Amino acid sequence: MFTDSHCHLNFPELREQLPEVLQAMAQAQVTRALCICTTLEEFDDVHALARDHAHLWATVGVHPDNEGVREPTLQDLLDGASRPKVVGIGETGLDYYRLGDRTVAEVEWQRERFRTHIRAGRQTDLPLVIHTRSASEDTLAILREEGGFSSPGVSSRGVFHCFTETAEVARAALDLDFSISFSGILTFRNAADLREVAKMVPLDRLLIETDSPYLAPVPFRGKTNTPALVPLVAQQVAELKGVGVEEVARTTAANFERLFSRVVQQNT
Repeated sequence: MFTDSHCHLNFPELREQLPEVLQAMAQAQVTRALCICTTLEEFDDVHALARDHAHLWATVGVHPDNEGVREPTLQDLLDGASRPKVVGIGETGLDYYRLGDRTVAEVEWQRERFRTHIRAGRQTDLPLVIHTRSASEDTLAILREEGGFSSPGVSSRGVFHCFTETAEVARAALDLDFSISFSGILTFRNAADLREVAKMVPLDRLLIETDSPYLAPVPFRGKTNTPALVPLVAQQVAELKGVGVEEVARTTAANFERLFSRVVQQNT
């Protein structure tokens, strides 16, 4: 019924209790989850989760805020994307939130890493999983430059995950044919502005996620998050849209299948 479009089941908080996590998913009617890769060093573990469980899927990529890790080449990403049950590229994007005393110019490596992921997405025709924090202007600019939106053939597509930006950024992402995914943040008391953004995003362009083990929705805020809690995000979306939670579950699951089309292709 429900699909968690972004989680990190390989992180220690969840991996160490994986049987319980998967059982709780089943009890909550969460029938699928996408396990997101954040470093090449962890990719084998992320892929193993998808390989060993029929209802789990994987991506390949290096998070923009990860330093001191193996830098991905285009070939690294192409090789990872060629494995069965790998359905997306990322998590990728830009994150200027923790620049410290550095300037934006000094993190050019982030922008080059992002460009590499976009090129991999285009070459494999797989969707990008976009992370952007305090960097939406550059994120959108690079997508426009590299994404091939005005070029013939394959162009970029994907999802802005764990969305916390403005309505203007959401409209720009939608205009680029990206989807928008909301997490448990949508349920937080101080997220009134974000709830207004969620009202604006068309339901047929919307995904739901946990980003677990982080960002547990109310009333579990501050505790370890798991995919079993994604129905609470769906419930909040349903209230904002004035529809039933079953409709949100059904539509967001269909959106997930349309965006991450390998899920359907490799199940047939």
